[in-house]
Amino acid sequence: MQSEKAVNKTEVLRNLPSINELLQGETALRIVGEAGAKHLAGLARFVTDSLREEMRQALSSDTYDESKFSRELLLGEAERRLEEAWKQEQKSGLQRVINATGVAIHTNLGRAPLSEKAKRAIIDEASRYCSLEYNVETGKRGKRGARVEHLLAELTGAEAALVVNNCAAAAILVLTALARGGESIISRGELVEIGGDFRVPDLMTQSGTTLVEVGTTNKTRISDYERAITENTRLITKVHTSNYRIVGFTSTPTVKELSEMANRNEILLFEDAGSGALIDLSEYGLRDEPIISESIASGADVVTFSGDKLLGGTQAGLIVGRSEVIAHIRKHPLYRALRTSKFIYAALEKTLDAFRKETAIEEIPILRMISMSEEEIRQRTESFAEKLKARTAGNMKLNIEVVKGRSVIGGGSAPDVQPATALLVLSHSEMSVSKLEEKLRSATPPVVGRVLEDRYLLD
Repeated sequence: MQSEKAVNKTEVLRNLPSINELLQGETALRIVGEAGAKHLAGLARFVTDSLREEMRQALSSDTYDESKFSRELLLGEAERRLEEAWKQEQKSGLQRVINATGVAIHTNLGRAPLSEKAKRAIIDEASRYCSLEYNVETGKRGKRGARVEHLLAELTGAEAALVVNNCAAAAILVLTALARGGESIISRGELVEIGGDFRVPDLMTQSGTTLVEVGTTNKTRISDYERAITENTRLITKVHTSNYRIVGFTSTPTVKELSEMANRNEILLFEDAGSGALIDLSEYGLRDEPIISESIASGADVVTFSGDKLLGGTQAGLIVGRSEVIAHIRKHPLYRALRTSKFIYAALEKTLDAFRKETAIEEIPILRMISMSEEEIRQRTESFAEKLKARTAGNMKLNIEVVKGRSVIGGGSAPDVQPATALLVLSHSEMSVSKLEEKLRSATPPVVGRVLEDRYLLD
């Protein structure tokens, strides 16, 4: 016979609500429209299974408290866990966040935010039937992304342009189309890792070209390139070292010098310019970023750069250069695999329009941020601090102050540029800095700040 204690444990387990009972509860009825009945049943099964296992572990002790496992308490706990499971699932997906880290182009937070016109173009134009590959004037098939390519060529001074899904894709397409089976010469000082464990040597190897390193980490001369040229050389490759700087005893040939040398030897010059500055941003501290039009004017045959860093658009790999070179790249089968969607074209078109109208600093959020003066940022921060104090006037435990600080550009752009900023410092008499950070990160929408020297900062 079973002991009386074993029988009692079995009875206690029967207090656990069934899946059907949980699905008829208030929580399930509230979220079933969003979650879907089938998926919600799976969440309910997960909740009841985990509760049952925890109960069994607790009941294995001779000191368990049977009152904690009443039918009413277990149903309430199951409903709470069901809602929490659904909330956690929602948070794991893509959602809007408030970037208060001080990193303007934050890779983990989606890099550059789009302009209002770019966002509207995605919603109003690209999200419907659109003229992606249709010419409304002739009624015949049109060229994909024709206007974006035209704007890119116009703004950079190039003869032609092409768009693919990101900058790494642009680089590997160029290398594959122009140098597969041959050699590509590059300075050792430019063999960088471009983020996410992607390295320039790996990209070059994957493209099927043989990597030929010249010079040293800090110094490379034109003569180093010329000595490395053989009958198998297809490409001279120059990579902008976006995310780090070598200072001191250092030198490297200019694009113009490389172009003249490449022309003498009837070899193509390819520059991966990285962040993609279409205009001169030196007055805002960005003095070392290549301006694409200058690279083209200096003789680069093909240049690749990003659409979502200093350009301020959406993620894309932009390729500009001589018309015959771009035409050759376009014909490569890899282009179709790497070409981009209608949403990218829509956002890029409006972003590039702002550059052509010379309103980019005002219209494009990332450029507006970079160009803001220290005084303007201070006034904005103090104004926000006063509003926040008014909203939290009853909370005597929260302290708010404004201090001076530094931001960064981010996204691998201008690593040595740290614009002056004003920081909001939050502290709580009964809450640690880590708990305060967690509290704001768990808000709707999440607020992502930074912790520095045991202070919680919002930039």
